[in-house]
Amino acid sequence: MNKNKPLILVTNDDGITAPGIRTLVDVMKELGDVIVVAPDSPQSGMGHAITISDTLFCEQVTIKESYKHKEYSCSGTPADCVKIATQEILHRKPDLCVSGINHGSNSSINVIYSGTMSAAVEAGIEGIPAIGFSLLDYSLNADFEPTRKFIKTITKNVLKNGLPKGVVLNVNIPKLSETEIKGIKVCRQANAHWEEEFDKRTNPQGREYYWLTGTFVNKDEGNDTDENALEEGYVSVVPVQFDLTAHHFIKDLSSWSLND
Repeated sequence: MNKNKPLILVTNDDGITAPGIRTLVDVMKELGDVIVVAPDSPQSGMGHAITISDTLFCEQVTIKESYKHKEYSCSGTPADCVKIATQEILHRKPDLCVSGINHGSNSSINVIYSGTMSAAVEAGIEGIPAIGFSLLDYSLNADFEPTRKFIKTITKNVLKNGLPKGVVLNVNIPKLSETEIKGIKVCRQANAHWEEEFDKRTNPQGREYYWLTGTFVNKDEGNDTDENALEEGYVSVVPVQFDLTAHHFIKDLSSWSLND
């Protein structure tokens, strides 16, 4: 490792061989020394799950013979990957952790369920500046080339300016060509949600099973949200904090007769 270059930990939730992380690795190699620790299989929707009741395996792998950096495949979740990277693999705290590029949106309420963002949040908990990157294209054949310019710009700014303690960035990129993307907007998380239902079926053995389905509903009409920015063709950047305290409600809650 070159001590004059930033050390960048790369992870994701789609698995170490996913096209998105391959693009992210290539971009990060232009900015610093790279170490990859990522799940050995897809872990989408895992949120901040960690492995506590099973063994955890992590082994060095070769994805491309031309790569000079080290890569490790982990049997655990995205949060596990960050934990084992910082505690067992790296010899010093990385200067940055980047997660992605996710195949699909992690804007608005999706950030709660996202394995991509949970890896970034885990890094933030450990005091590492972190960014989660997502492209609004769920296809494994998604074109990640248009994301390179914007990922590089955002990453360089984080390396230069740092991030406040307890804050990580949630970056979503519209499914557009580079020339069609209008720029980058700093936003707030839209107040949107999924209206979910279960599709109940019966298998050939007569056992009932369910598929989770749903419709995404955004009733937030603000023009300062991530959903609005993406709809208008901008890359959205939302600063996310992992302190879930509803600070605005502390005073009212304290007035309740809780000790009577």
